[in-house]
Amino acid sequence: MRTGTRLVLASASPARLRILRAAGIDAEVVVSGVDERAVPAPDPTALVATLARLKAETVATDPRSVDRLVLGCDSVLDLDGKVMGKPVDAAEAVSWWEERRGRQAILRSGHHLIDTASGRAARAVGSSVVCFGHPSDQEIAAYVATGEPLEVAGGFTLEGRGAPFVDRIDGDPGNVIGLSLPILRRLLTELGRSIVDLWSA
Repeated sequence: MRTGTRLVLASASPARLRILRAAGIDAEVVVSGVDERAVPAPDPTALVATLARLKAETVATDPRSVDRLVLGCDSVLDLDGKVMGKPVDAAEAVSWWEERRGRQAILRSGHHLIDTASGRAARAVGSSVVCFGHPSDQEIAAYVATGEPLEVAGGFTLEGRGAPFVDRIDGDPGNVIGLSLPILRRLLTELGRSIVDLWSA
């Protein structure tokens, strides 16, 4: 990797930034401002792929992204084809939890990486199965009252207060949180880069 080239995260998600930093990557953050609710797509996989691309492409035109690698990500929970992004309000969050307790759903995260120096791009969608527990009505109400579910895809977190209500993950847990490091490594390789070159000193 050329000296000075860094990764720009086109996302306001603190969880995604934490994943990168824990892996030794001190990414810069430039929020895209893309209106996620205004983008139609035929299915959950197409939706996250499109949103990840739009976020990355928007930030790639920002002057702060010159000679940078720009990573756009987006996630939704897929419950039998039903898209669960961020709940619009507490009532929807409660409804979603009541609908999926004791069931399995698929967390799909789109990843779109652009090398602004070359203009090349690579993309992939990660899928992880989430096996939900059986939280009581009281537990669901208490969890939604914290406000946490209103800020995240699917209305739950794997690393926060929602963790006790998830029995098992089949697949990459990072993908459930919103960013798969194995996918990022593969995308970098596709663009002729190496993830070790992104490690901070």
